[in-house]
Amino acid sequence: QVQLVESGGGLVQVGGSLRLSCAASRRTFSNYAMGWFRQAPGKEREFVAAISWSGGNTAYADSVKGRFTISRDNAKNTVYLQMNSLKPEDTAVYYCAAPMGDYVSPKTYDYDYWGQGTQVTVSS
Repeated sequence: QVQLVESGGGLVQVGGSLRLSCAASRRTFSNYAMGWFRQAPGKEREFVAAISWSGGNTAYADSVKGRFTISRDNAKNTVYLQMNSLKPEDTAVYYCAAPMGDYVSPKTYDYDYWGQGTQVTVSS
């Protein structure tokens, strides 16, 4: 069974940091790229970051470049999103997702599996 479980969300002040984790079943994780998306109230789900199976290829939304870092530990079937210098506009539910292959994509329709999401709230 495909499972993606996010954790690490919470309430943080402007300028603070959080690290999100996404634990995946081995079937989901093996040889697949992984991505992070977010959705704020009243807005569409948007791309945040993605990483290839090897970790050698990453992509970021312009809004988070230089502040967020995606990484993965294949031995633990886990992908991470380190978020620094957080802003109020980063407030959203964050989702990890997996496509059906090892390709890095910013498009939601390229992802077949989704976690339940974790709330990140940045207070000013």
